[in-house]
Amino acid sequence: QVQLVESGGGLVQAGGSLRLSCVASGRTFSSYAMGWFRQAPGKERELVAAINANGIRTYYADFVKGRFTISRDNAKNTVYLQLNSLKPEDTAVYYCASNRNFFIVTSPPLYVLWGQGTQVTVSS
Repeated sequence: QVQLVESGGGLVQAGGSLRLSCVASGRTFSSYAMGWFRQAPGKERELVAAINANGIRTYYADFVKGRFTISRDNAKNTVYLQLNSLKPEDTAVYYCASNRNFFIVTSPPLYVLWGQGTQVTVSS
């Protein structure tokens, strides 16, 4: 069965770092762009970062530019999100997702496969 499994979330103090991982199984991982989204309580799910299928191009939301880095290792079927200089407002459940395209897309409905999410909590 096709699935995405995230890990790496946790509790960290403001200014700290975390590295999220998302492992894909049962799918041609290297053919599809991937994205990391987040959803805080009472808020809509928002795109944080995305990467195209071969890892050459990336996209970042303005609120994470310079702090977060997305990368992928197609040999390991894994996409990563490095979170640095974390702020309390970064607290959310973080999800990885896959779409049907080689290229980056930013609209959540275009992502067809989602992981279960991993909680990131940043204390002040």
